[in-house]
Amino acid sequence: MTFKRTLTVLALIAVTGLAGCASISKMNPFKGGANNKVKASEGQRISIIAFDEKLAVADALKGVDFYLPDPVARTDWPLPGGTPEQSVEHVAAGADFRIAWKTGFGSGSNRHMHITAPPVAADGMIFTMDGEAGVSAHLATTGAQVWHSNLAARNRRDKEAFGGGVAYSNGKLVVSSGYRFIAAVDAKTGATVWKVNVESPIHAAPTISNGKVYVVSTDNELLTYDLETGAPGWTYQALVESARILEASSPAVSGDTVVAGFASGELIALRTINGNDLWQEVLSRASRTNALSEIRDIPGRPVIYKGDVFAVSHSGVFAATDMRTGTARWSLPISGVSTPWAAGDVVFVVSKAGEVICVSRESGQVYWVNDLNKDRKKKQRALWSSPVLASNRLVIVSSTGEMVGLNPRTGALEKTLNLGTPALLSPIAVNDMLYIASDKGDLIAIR
Repeated sequence: MTFKRTLTVLALIAVTGLAGCASISKMNPFKGGANNKVKASEGQRISIIAFDEKLAVADALKGVDFYLPDPVARTDWPLPGGTPEQSVEHVAAGADFRIAWKTGFGSGSNRHMHITAPPVAADGMIFTMDGEAGVSAHLATTGAQVWHSNLAARNRRDKEAFGGGVAYSNGKLVVSSGYRFIAAVDAKTGATVWKVNVESPIHAAPTISNGKVYVVSTDNELLTYDLETGAPGWTYQALVESARILEASSPAVSGDTVVAGFASGELIALRTINGNDLWQEVLSRASRTNALSEIRDIPGRPVIYKGDVFAVSHSGVFAATDMRTGTARWSLPISGVSTPWAAGDVVFVVSKAGEVICVSRESGQVYWVNDLNKDRKKKQRALWSSPVLASNRLVIVSSTGEMVGLNPRTGALEKTLNLGTPALLSPIAVNDMLYIASDKGDLIAIR
């Protein structure tokens, strides 16, 4: 598909308020798969709110408090979600809510490329990846660049490639790329340790656990590699989908189970040792008023927390699934392209429309909703990132260059900060600082 044709579909999605770094990989975004639904091996998902009803606060929870753990400082953030489970409860970071420093790290997003890689942090450095597979290491204290490496070998086939992601483990930075490769570089020098070409572009960051690298390609294939050598392991092919979001999901790993979300709307749990499937769910629903609901992608990372898996799909299902059995627990009619955040008794999620929602982790009932675009004119509405719970604030950044801090118990807006540049990737938190990779290629540290 040519880039011009991609832009046609991208423009269509922009009207609906989808994330600015998202697009569709095929020209027919409404080609359905209604007959491809797979139910969980046990149980039946309970819809807390009928799909034709408006999301609202549960009467039983109005004014009711809930438990949140105390904030704890982290010294590293090796994966986009912080841990292999893609779950970090509550971090101590960014309490002053002001910019400490800002530095460029490479090519920003434009009509030809997009930054899709959240930063990661380890060994006193912040690692970033720009839209052209340029990978950099910066001192976490000052932002000074330690090294920069461009791993892309451009050719005619890859002239429209972009994006990817990074993850750290055991002194190596593993890089996945839309230029069709997986590579490991020395985290101290940027020197290439190994590099493997793949058949399809990769727009998601890898997940690393117990010496194994997991990554999902745009062809809905979960690939695995040995961290030390790059030797390929088992693969798993999910349903091939004709329409997807260009931003993709990183798997979550807990113990001997890996959970991955796919463009088909499938949420699948597999054994880490051999890729045998344990259970499957399809987070999908059809809408009579919105044909884009047929894009069933799960672009955000699934989150494993206290025995449950939380995930949200573009087609309008935010769900909780029992990690061990695949039993469907509850679901809400929320359309999202972001990653949920679970902490204590609740889980937070940001909808595609800009609603921040606090949900009871056990029952799926809603504690509060704050529509961040409520008082904005249509042209002024922002696209909002996944949330991060940091120093007793729910922190979210936006396509209009805002960073907001909400009271996690009430949803009330407490802090705002002008970043001076659009940001669509959620912050990470290390040593009392928040770090943000902006859409224009800036690394921003928040004290």
